[in-house]
Amino acid sequence: MNATHFHLLLNHFPIIGTLIGTIIIIYGFIANELKIKILSAYIIAAMSLIAVPVYLTGEPAEESIEHIKGISENSIELHEEAAEFAFILMSITGIVAIISIIVSKQKSALTHKTFFVLLVFSLCSFAAMARVGYLGGKIRHTEINGNVSPQAPSIGIEGIEEED
Repeated sequence: MNATHFHLLLNHFPIIGTLIGTIIIIYGFIANELKIKILSAYIIAAMSLIAVPVYLTGEPAEESIEHIKGISENSIELHEEAAEFAFILMSITGIVAIISIIVSKQKSALTHKTFFVLLVFSLCSFAAMARVGYLGGKIRHTEINGNVSPQAPSIGIEGIEEED
């Protein structure tokens, strides 16, 4: 398994995990349950840690596909720029998550406010990460770009191409 495999294997976690953490923190606010908010902070902190190897394997993944015919350098650049911003935002969100956990353990009056700040950052991080995923998908998935050939061969039951 190489860096490209790791990139493709892990890249969904910061997107989906941050969404799950955000939904849990929203529920924590609705239910007014500190333990649920703390759980969400741990999930979000973990997703910010998983974002590190995803980000670090991005460049090797680029190098492994940039020579392939039909790969758009522009798509790669858009994905890369979005990833840089999302990684920074996700890192800040992870730090806010850790601060929220620490403040809650100290039973500080700032606990509610730090979790609210975490909610805002996690919403923004999810949106940024989802955009990175979308742009990354456009690099290889031509169906996202609307470039599906109308004359593509159909595949029969046996997996053999059939003539139209």
